[in-house]
Amino acid sequence: MSEPAQLPLRSLAELVEPVDDKIAVKKNPNRPYVGLEHIGQRNSQLLGWAPSEASVSVNSVFEEGDILFGKLRPNLRKCVSAPFAGYCSTDILVLRARGGNDPRFAARVFQTEAVGAEAERTSMGTKMPRTSWKGLSHFSVPIPDPEHQSKIAEILDTLDAAIRGTEAVVAKLRAMKQGLLHDLLTRGMDANGDLRPPQPEAPHLYHQTPLGWLPKEWEETDVFGVSTTVTSGSRDWARYYSEAGAVFVRIGNLTREHVNLRLASLIYVRPPSNADGQRTSLEEGDVLVSITADLGIVGVIPAEFGEAYINQHVALIRPNKNLISSRFLGHFLASPVSQNHLSKLNDAGAKAGLNLPTIRGLPVLRPDRFEQDQIAERLDEIDSQIESTQLEAGKLKSLKSGLMDDLLTGRTPVTALL
Repeated sequence: MSEPAQLPLRSLAELVEPVDDKIAVKKNPNRPYVGLEHIGQRNSQLLGWAPSEASVSVNSVFEEGDILFGKLRPNLRKCVSAPFAGYCSTDILVLRARGGNDPRFAARVFQTEAVGAEAERTSMGTKMPRTSWKGLSHFSVPIPDPEHQSKIAEILDTLDAAIRGTEAVVAKLRAMKQGLLHDLLTRGMDANGDLRPPQPEAPHLYHQTPLGWLPKEWEETDVFGVSTTVTSGSRDWARYYSEAGAVFVRIGNLTREHVNLRLASLIYVRPPSNADGQRTSLEEGDVLVSITADLGIVGVIPAEFGEAYINQHVALIRPNKNLISSRFLGHFLASPVSQNHLSKLNDAGAKAGLNLPTIRGLPVLRPDRFEQDQIAERLDEIDSQIESTQLEAGKLKSLKSGLMDDLLTGRTPVTALL
């Protein structure tokens, strides 16, 4: 079995044919309905579906293995291989592999950037552009023989399964973290490192606080009581932007996923030497809280972060390290316990916002330092697991993207990967 060095170019019309079956009434209730909203952008899997009665208009009819290609707004790159028979919106092209072509391979071809770009080029309309089978059918792509098509589909299907498995682990870890957050920050840990029993089982271990029932040993205080500084950044930093220099931390560098900073899309500044500029210079362990737009996102400045500053949209809390762990305070402020309280404190007015007196007055429950460190360590550990698993999923997606490009253009022969 040999594979040609250059795959022959053939039109999409030689690979698939359109399916024009339509239905308006008497839809089979056992066949699901798929709308454009059920197809993710640049995603090879369906996001969901609805009962057939969810659509009262005319639908296209598709069978398992057909290609569902979004012709409305093709820039969104919506295309999946149908995992079952059903009905779909007429804004979706239904295409079926012809002859001996492998339907899984054909679907991969329609998920390529080349076909997506051609769909955009041939679309008509400005506000709601649509492509058509007539416009796409003459576009030429490399098409190997059916045997090699099946091997290519098998490789890409295997990668998809690995990606889905890794994403399932991420989802499971996130769910575990939510449960752990609630338990650790409402029950805490005893001297043996175990969770205290819940309040209904051991009411003598808890007391009522502004944040609910929490362990008696935890001291009631507020952000001001455990901090040496609570301030916010100043305005007009744009004039100090530069291609290198100090990191400028913005709300976009904070995430609700964890209390670590998001370091993509960093902006740099060469700050002024005046007092107002230096007032917002960040230090290791500083806790940041967004106070405009998406309120209450928390981040903690890590060790060896280097020179960095914030703008007026972020509050800076500098914990008194003799009283409280920065990581514990960050996790506590980011937890549902604190976030539920914080969501009720939005300043009245046209724009969402929190002022510094509100931040200083946020309730904080302070365990002893050993328990703080235990709680922070457990939460940091699961955050690390989530981040490493997300990184693995990202690597698999990059691998798949590169392989799709290589295999579907013929640049890399599939036999080299078997």
